[in-house]
Amino acid sequence: MTAKLLPRFKQAIKNYTLVPSRGGCFELTVGDRLVYSKLKTGKFPDEATLIAEVEKALGVDPFTRTPHR
Repeated sequence: MTAKLLPRFKQAIKNYTLVPSRGGCFELTVGDRLVYSKLKTGKFPDEATLIAEVEKALGVDPFTRTPHR
């Protein structure tokens, strides 16, 4: 997932932290906002869903990949 998110949002991401865990936990937050939780859904997300949620959370235009103004 890192390989998909970092190149796509390199202009909008100021900090990226990966925290390894056990038990199949996968959560993605943007700032203080939880945008996806495998613990809540019970399934691993597809890439398109995560990308759309990160775009929304960052306020990034999906076509230009720049912040909405």
